Amino acid sequence: MAKFKLMNAKGTRDFLPEEGIDRQEVIETLRKIFERYGYSPLETPTIERFDVLSAKFAGGSEILKEIFRMKDQGGRELALRYDLTVPMCKVVGMNPNLPKPFKRYQIQPVWRDGPVKLGRYREFWQGDVDIVGTKNMLADAEILSITYEVFRTLGLDVAIRVNNRKLLNGILDYAGIKKNKMDAILSMDKLGKFGIKTVRDEMETKGFERKQIGNVMKIIKIKGKNRDVLKKAESMIKSGEGKEGVSELKELLGYCELMGFEIQIDISLARGLEYYTGPVYEVYLKKSKVKSAVAGGGRYDKMIGMFIGRGEYPATGISFGFEPMLEALKEKRRKKKKKTVTQILVIPIQTLKDSVKISKALRGLGIKTEIDLLGRGISNNLNYANSLGIPYVIFIGKQELARNKVKLRDMRSGKEKMLKLGEIPKNIG
Repeated sequence: MAKFKLMNAKGTRDFLPEEGIDRQEVIETLRKIFERYGYSPLETPTIERFDVLSAKFAGGSEILKEIFRMKDQGGRELALRYDLTVPMCKVVGMNPNLPKPFKRYQIQPVWRDGPVKLGRYREFWQGDVDIVGTKNMLADAEILSITYEVFRTLGLDVAIRVNNRKLLNGILDYAGIKKNKMDAILSMDKLGKFGIKTVRDEMETKGFERKQIGNVMKIIKIKGKNRDVLKKAESMIKSGEGKEGVSELKELLGYCELMGFEIQIDISLARGLEYYTGPVYEVYLKKSKVKSAVAGGGRYDKMIGMFIGRGEYPATGISFGFEPMLEALKEKRRKKKKKTVTQILVIPIQTLKDSVKISKALRGLGIKTEIDLLGRGISNNLNYANSLGIPYVIFIGKQELARNKVKLRDMRSGKEKMLKLGEIPKNIG
């Protein structure tokens, strides 16, 4: 038999229970909060038609280079999905009579055949929440409110940075940039990560005039309180589109204040995707080693209609990045790592049949219960519980059964109690 090396495909990973528990916590947090706002789950196939994923108004030329392509036995061109937005657009196009607004969330893995490096993999998860069918800025505020609640629930302190693509276009008009606007926006998108000098140099390399670059810098360097920033920008911008962007940001800011959370107006924020048409947002952790955005999104009022070739489907949404979120949780909880979901380990002492019945009863009480399957004795079972951090064990011997009780041990304190079965839930933390 030929020998082979046991290893994962490049850019993929296994998640052992220790990591899987944290991942499930993030997934459950997203799901609960999405549903609290009335968003329902959507699932789409892992494999899509290649012509759908490569459509002109889908992901753009850079992403197309990273598609995992294949053919089925009938010769049909297929591919693995690279994001969750394009499949959602497909669903809306295939189901034009969906009640509006269509509020969906989707938490699934995606694949991109790109370079593998620290923090970047070929298989990774996304958590998206979107609303289709309204241009109301209240929808954008709702998306940001969801975002705020997710990170607050996870105990992560974040800054929610917000801008508007119409305002960016107004800035470019003010600067005298009439052509190659997307090239300028792609350069501006690097300001937060690389600084002003890098943006200046790149714009010069792309052929923009120094006066144009100077005018761009004059506006995007405006800092201060949200309303002051908008007032200064509005006084400099002359185009109707730019002023409309300011107006939308004012309205959005008002809704966010009404909902009780803060955003940061940052008129240098660009987000490099061409399909954005209104507010754009990125979320960053405060006081963390994780410097990349943990969530990002915006309004894309024209994308779905152009994608399916008919109608108007205004939409807005955000995508949560699992990997940076999990890195932040690891950083925060270094000393509190869980290795198992088990709450109680049942140790039978020559009482296996009764212990099986009691384990079933504990699960019926909603307690995550494990029973010794190896018959390894008290000492080895206690070592097992300690190695996984199982917080409680129950000893079930003939003496305990005679009294219609079990012995509960708190593995952290070592204290033991004789309890009736119904008393256990209120005695475990």
